[in-house]
Amino acid sequence: MVDKLHQFKLMLLIITLPILFSCSSAQLYHDRGIDYTKKGQYDSAISDFTKALEIDPKYADAFGNRGLAFFYIGQFDLAISDFTKALEINPRYTDTYNNRGLAYFYKGQYDQAISDYTKALEINPRYTDTYNNRGLAYFYKGQYDQAISDYTKALEINPRFLDAYTNRGFAYYYKGQHDQAISDYTKALEINPRYAKAYGNRGVSYYSKGRYDQAISDFTKALEINPRDAEVYNIRGITYSDKGQHDQAILDFTKALEINPAYSQALFNRAKAYYSKREYYKSWKDINELQEAGQKIPPEFLNDLRKASGRDK
Repeated sequence: MVDKLHQFKLMLLIITLPILFSCSSAQLYHDRGIDYTKKGQYDSAISDFTKALEIDPKYADAFGNRGLAFFYIGQFDLAISDFTKALEINPRYTDTYNNRGLAYFYKGQYDQAISDYTKALEINPRYTDTYNNRGLAYFYKGQYDQAISDYTKALEINPRFLDAYTNRGFAYYYKGQHDQAISDYTKALEINPRYAKAYGNRGVSYYSKGRYDQAISDFTKALEINPRDAEVYNIRGITYSDKGQHDQAILDFTKALEINPAYSQALFNRAKAYYSKREYYKSWKDINELQEAGQKIPPEFLNDLRKASGRDK
């Protein structure tokens, strides 16, 4: 629930290295493929890059950029294959190592991603996007200290790198270092005061410290910016419940369900809030809906609800 409040932004870089040969039909296909990629017309882009490669099978940029187009449509194996061919032709393509790392990352192959990011950084030690991306791969491996180190390196090079502050804050959160997390989210908000996810994440850190009023304030700011975020309504509802403000909590859980009717956690949380208000009929109604959907209810809560309501089932 909480871990979905964050938003990681991975950097994809379209390769536009200088062309060292005269304008040819291969280059024209390649350049049109770039235009299609920028427009989100990936199938057309792939077709043009393929035509460029039929004319010039050693066209590294065409392999690299076709790999990007495959990446954008979720064809990660084909993307990796093209990135690898580009690197066989030119093993100094920093962007291609970064992009192949991204494809491995999305396949959950974090060690391979880290290896590629590291190669990119050996070529360009000031590549802030790659430090950020390698930090994400370390994060997903549970290696939070290494992740924090990479985010910190990115920020040493670019102190206004919004994503690095957000990602480092999230790594601190998972280490239980909530003050450091709050500091990083605050810095992110100084750079972009309209960053809803940073408000949401900082609110979660305040909640974890038991500072419920500050958490609610941040969740409210996040919702003012993005009023369609069901998860923030849910976590704000939990915070209200912990404060004993069950009416406000029920309103938030209900709002979350209006946005996402399949949000089972919000429905269960509302059932618990109704239970706390001794509105057992409404609590049972939510529980029955969850059971009909095949959701398992914690036995201890069911037992408590049965005893309090005088029902056997």
